[in-house]
Amino acid sequence: MYRILEKEALTPVSKLFVIEAPEVARKAQAGQFVILRTHEKGERIPLTIADYDREAGTITIVAQEVGKTTKYLGTMQVGDSLASFTGPLGRPTEIEKYGTVVVVGGGLGIAPIYPICRSLRQAGNYVVGIIGARSGNLLFWEDKMRSVTDELIVCTDDGSYARKALVTEPLKELLDSGRKVDRVWAVGPAIMMKFVSLTTQPYGVKTIVSLNSIMVDGTGMCGSCRVSVGGRTRFACVDGPEFDGHEVDWDLLLKRQRIYVDLEKIALERYERELMRSKDTGGR
Repeated sequence: MYRILEKEALTPVSKLFVIEAPEVARKAQAGQFVILRTHEKGERIPLTIADYDREAGTITIVAQEVGKTTKYLGTMQVGDSLASFTGPLGRPTEIEKYGTVVVVGGGLGIAPIYPICRSLRQAGNYVVGIIGARSGNLLFWEDKMRSVTDELIVCTDDGSYARKALVTEPLKELLDSGRKVDRVWAVGPAIMMKFVSLTTQPYGVKTIVSLNSIMVDGTGMCGSCRVSVGGRTRFACVDGPEFDGHEVDWDLLLKRQRIYVDLEKIALERYERELMRSKDTGGR
């Protein structure tokens, strides 16, 4: 069993968990993910590793409460244990000394971009970070991101905190300024990663995106994470989750992301009804 050692509410809809998982922590690298189950009959969900501590034997994950399983996970407390916690899975980020790199984290994507920033900086890169969210109350880890970047630009869509802008705006300004940018990473909602890729493409700057949000099974067996990259079929879980954003068929990916929307909605509604019924009967 994998005990929850720490829990923190980062935003009204996102929670951080530090999980006791020494075997996973021993091999974890930036860019990889884990698959967890909250209980024996729970579904398996993939979550990207937000941090790891080999000495303490812990893995940090950040989950946004959007569906049945993530909402249930949000109710778990310190001392509770997960039924399973499998990983690290996926190919790690290719960390080298590239020169000047830009890392873009949108919303929940700030969590998995953090270890990528840290590893790139440790490799000797000059790291410019751009983080953003729809509003200020959905931003988190600004201080942690400052600690692993040489420059950090903070944006909100509605201007409620820091600069009012989409993350693509300061990115384009950097590219237009004439500063040499050797590589870009982007992690966040698929639509954000699509437009980051479209922004960098005219400049010929290789852009790496993480397609973790399309994964279901996470082992290559279900086929739900099929994506077209450079005209070839790839599986985000075993061939990725990181790919060249200029080669991803974004329209196909966005369409495939909606395959299970109706079923997810039904599962969430059923869970919420059961929760209300349990409260009405005093948990009996």
